[in-house]
Amino acid sequence: MKFIDEAKIDVVAGRGGNGAVSFRREKFVPRGGPDGGDGGRGGSVFALADENINTLVEYRFVKRYQAKNGEKGHGADRYGKGADDIELHMPVGTLIRDADTDEIVADLTHHGQRVCLAKGGKGGLGNIHFKSSVNRAPKQATPGEEGEARALQLELKVLADVGLLGMPNAGKSTLISAVSAARPKVADYPFTTLHPNLGVVRMDENHSFVMADIPGLIEGAADGAGLGHRFLKHLARTGLLLHVVDIAPFDEATDPAAEALAIVNELRRYDETLYQKPRWLVLNKFDMLPEDERAERVAAFLAATGWQFPEPDDRFTFDTETPRLFCISALAHEGTQALVQAIQRYLTAKKQQYTAQDETQNAAEAAVLPADSTDTSVLKPE
Repeated sequence: MKFIDEAKIDVVAGRGGNGAVSFRREKFVPRGGPDGGDGGRGGSVFALADENINTLVEYRFVKRYQAKNGEKGHGADRYGKGADDIELHMPVGTLIRDADTDEIVADLTHHGQRVCLAKGGKGGLGNIHFKSSVNRAPKQATPGEEGEARALQLELKVLADVGLLGMPNAGKSTLISAVSAARPKVADYPFTTLHPNLGVVRMDENHSFVMADIPGLIEGAADGAGLGHRFLKHLARTGLLLHVVDIAPFDEATDPAAEALAIVNELRRYDETLYQKPRWLVLNKFDMLPEDERAERVAAFLAATGWQFPEPDDRFTFDTETPRLFCISALAHEGTQALVQAIQRYLTAKKQQYTAQDETQNAAEAAVLPADSTDTSVLKPE
C-alpha cells in the first residue's frame, strides 16, 4: 500500500431537526393544549485514533464526510430521533488542522483517542415549551441548528522512540532490518527508501522500542531538494535521533565529514527544535575499512566535524547534551547489539526521569490542597 501522510477533507455535521407545532386533540378532552415535540440533534463527526491503521490513503479518495440530519419533532409529545454520529478512523500520530485558520483541532497521540471534529446541530424546540399563563395555545416552534462544517488538513507524523537520519545509501534501511523485523527495500542506488519504515526492536519480553527510518536527506533538503524533506516531520515525535554516516564510501571523492555536516545544517534550517533533540552519531560500514586504518579514519572524521564525545566505556550516562559515538556494520551485524542496548538504557533512564518528575509535581500539588479537601479542580490550568 502506498504510504500517504497528508490529506485534505471536508467534514459536515448534521442539522438539528425542527421543533413541531401541534395541539392535543382527544375526544372528551377540551382545550388539550400544545404537544409538539422537539427535533432530534444532528449527527456529529468524530476522529478516532486507531493503531491498526498506518496511512491516510483512505482520505485521498473520499474527500467529504457528512453526518445525517436529526428528525423533526412530532405531535403527541414525540421528540425527533437524533442522527447517528460518524467516526473517522485515523492512524495514531495524525495531526488535524483547520485548513482555513491553521488552528490545531486535534493531535491523536494514543490508541482509542476520540475527538469531535464537527458538532451536530441541536434540535429545535416544539411548541410544548412555549405554553404560558397568557399564551395557552402557542403556535411557535424553533428550527434546528445548523451543524458545523470544516475543511481539515490531515498530517501524519509517525510515532517512534528512535529516528534514523542520514544521506541516501548510508545504511539506515540495513540497520533497521538488522535490529528489528522490519524488511524495507535495500539496494545499491540512492533513494531506495521512498516512505518511512517502522521497526520494533525487542530486547526481551518486557523491553522494546520503535525505530523509524525516513528517506535519505541531501544538501538543500530544507528547501525541498530530494525526498527526505517531506518526511522530516516524522522525526518530530522521536525521543532520540541516530545520525547514520557511511564511513567508507565507494566513491573516493565523497567526504563523509562534509556529508555529515550538511545533514546537521539541513536539520537546523528545517526546525531548530528538531536540531536540539538528543542525537547520537553512528558510523556505519565499519567492516569496509582495514583494521589498521579504522582508528585514524574515525579520528580524522571527528576532527573534521568538530564533534566531541566522552571516553568510550561500558557505563551508560544519561546525558542528553553529549552526543554518543558508535562504530558498526549493519550488514555484518557488528556493533548493532551494543547500539540497541545503549538505546534501551537511554530510553529507560529517560522514562524513569519523567516518572520521578511527575511524582514530585503530584506531591507538590497535593501539599497545596487543604487537608480536608478532595477537590482538585483548583489545580487544573485555566
